[in-house]
Amino acid sequence: MTRLWTPWRMAFIQGEKPRECIFCTKPRENRDRANYILYRGRHNYIILNAFPYASGHLMIVPFAHVPSLEDLEPAVTAEMMELTKRALTALRVAERPEAFNVGVNIGKAAGAGIADHVHLHVVPRWVGDNNFMPVIGNARLLPEMLETTYEKLIAAGIAASP
Repeated sequence: MTRLWTPWRMAFIQGEKPRECIFCTKPRENRDRANYILYRGRHNYIILNAFPYASGHLMIVPFAHVPSLEDLEPAVTAEMMELTKRALTALRVAERPEAFNVGVNIGKAAGAGIADHVHLHVVPRWVGDNNFMPVIGNARLLPEMLETTYEKLIAAGIAASP
């Protein structure tokens, strides 16, 4: 049997869960590079997922702490879609994926890890990228460190003015 070690994942599984919403606290810290915040819009920001499904997995997060899309103001959802387009463009340059998954998990039963603060996932995909590893191996393969992905997306213009 082959063993793949992902010790960083254990920090998430066993780590102390924050009392406050991380999607609210991270932008207030004003440590964007340390928190992997790539871009701040007027109503939303773009952040790398600290526990990604694939390299380049990022999220579009509204500053407003609401649980579902229908709770957002129209300007917030409009900007969310514009930032999704910005993310797709930058990821195409930085990571050169073959496809994307773009989606929102609304509620814990739908898989939302942070169910009280709606956010949109953008996951770059490649044919055979994770294959059956998550299913039979209970592991994900991530060939790139978050710091490297962050730098590649900054270089690809994700933080440039619209």
